[in-house]
Amino acid sequence: MPYSIGVDFGTGSGRVMIVDTDNGDIAAMSVIDFRSGTIEENLNGQPLPSSFALQDATDYMDVLKRGVPEVLKQADIQPDDIIGLGIDFTASTVVFADKNFTPLNVKEENKDNPHAYTKLWKHHGAEEEAQYMFQTAVKNQNRWLGYYGFNISSEWLIPKLLEVKNHAPDVLEQTAYVMEAGDWVISNLINENVRSNCGRGFKTFWNEEEGFFYDFYEKLDAELPNIVQEKLEGRLVKIGEQAGKLTEECSRMLGLPENLPVAPAIIDAHSGVLGIGSKKKNQLTLVMGTSTCHIMLHEEHVKIPGISGSVKDAIIPGLYAYEAGQSAVGDLFGYAVQQTPAEYTEEAEERGISIYQLLEEKASQKAVGESGLVALDWHNGNRSVLSDSNLSGLLIGLTLHTKAEDIYRAYMEATAFGTKIIMASYEDWGMEVNDVFASGGLPQKSDLLMQIYADVLNRPITVSASDYASGVGAAILGAVAGNAHEDMDATISKMKQPFLKTVEPIPENVEKYEKLFQIYNKLHDEFGFKHSYHVMKDLKEIQEEEEQKKV
Repeated sequence: MPYSIGVDFGTGSGRVMIVDTDNGDIAAMSVIDFRSGTIEENLNGQPLPSSFALQDATDYMDVLKRGVPEVLKQADIQPDDIIGLGIDFTASTVVFADKNFTPLNVKEENKDNPHAYTKLWKHHGAEEEAQYMFQTAVKNQNRWLGYYGFNISSEWLIPKLLEVKNHAPDVLEQTAYVMEAGDWVISNLINENVRSNCGRGFKTFWNEEEGFFYDFYEKLDAELPNIVQEKLEGRLVKIGEQAGKLTEECSRMLGLPENLPVAPAIIDAHSGVLGIGSKKKNQLTLVMGTSTCHIMLHEEHVKIPGISGSVKDAIIPGLYAYEAGQSAVGDLFGYAVQQTPAEYTEEAEERGISIYQLLEEKASQKAVGESGLVALDWHNGNRSVLSDSNLSGLLIGLTLHTKAEDIYRAYMEATAFGTKIIMASYEDWGMEVNDVFASGGLPQKSDLLMQIYADVLNRPITVSASDYASGVGAAILGAVAGNAHEDMDATISKMKQPFLKTVEPIPENVEKYEKLFQIYNKLHDEFGFKHSYHVMKDLKEIQEEEEQKKV
């Protein structure tokens, strides 16, 4: 029986799984935490700015070294039963490596330099560079800006590259390859510099028809075109193709067959679309975890303001993939849990449940609007549709009677309102939403969250039965690389994950939430648009000034 390996690289860990290519069943799975975690507050004892989020890329290969032998043992199958391997990765997570693909932070002289480390997707240290790029693009009326929602995010690769050039030119001088982390892993496995069209198209200002936009790079910095050509180029591989074969060294290290077919890396949320079998236009897929991505497919190219990108063949061959997103969802709920009073923790421990379960139970007992709260879910900035990482969260309506569960529910509702803004943006530009799918780590765990989303969006939401859709999607691409079935469409049909349930909107709640959404929308416009008075940014500027005194 043939199997494929899928590896889902998240924000704090990697999930390795073996998947049956005939039916999508997961034969074995292992979750490996990154040894170094996420480096945010300090690096080797030195404080870091609050906008920094760094990692050590050697942790990614460690996931494979530890996880693959473990799942082979769990599944009790022979290595020759594995026919392919695929990975997905958070993006844009950027690795700076030498000609041997060694991350620069490994070198002794760079261990205390934050710019030598991998810049995680939620690293926002390149905000100044992103704003400079946007202003330059607008000034020159660049034709391609519409591919990226008419904005530029500090989360993307080119701003992070410019950040290193501006603040650590010696690191950039040492760098042979600037890579999406997913491409870095695949390049290590096959010992060749390869680049996926998914990561390149969504994160580096490139499209297949025109390539890199060198004329724009030259306006930004006279040296940038050469830097991009030397450090970002590589053999391009499309989703659905084979990136290469596993090297002899990696085969021995992982206990896998030599010359095993390896798929190109795909962005984690996009992989989740494959995992649940969403492969048609007019289907909105919410991949919900630490953050949420909102993905649609369409046969035509439409320049939609506020989205994170649109790339042909990046998920399904022949279709444009569109991505929008929210920067804090699961992270936001985790933040709320951290603020919970001690008596809630004690109650949860006494009842043998988690604080999440306790807060959801209490929040479920509240009627829509009963708390009197509305929140803006911008605690990690706004990705879509405002594309501004300098924005911050807001909670309005607090009184001396407000309880922790009121705040928890308000944050849930805020993320649903943010999704409604994004869905409306797709529809405003002619992309009808007929079906809404939800996958990832959150939908199966929270009935309340899914009911709120169904009520706010006024759409039935079909929930995946598996919260491992992204990993299965990666395994699907591994199976495609290994020719498990006649084509990609057949492979998806065989291996896609089943659905758990469909959550229907409650008409009474829909009406109430429409009133709350109007308030959210007013706050969104008041605090979000660049012509408004930016109290959020003024506060952040004061904060950063004080932080710089400590660095």
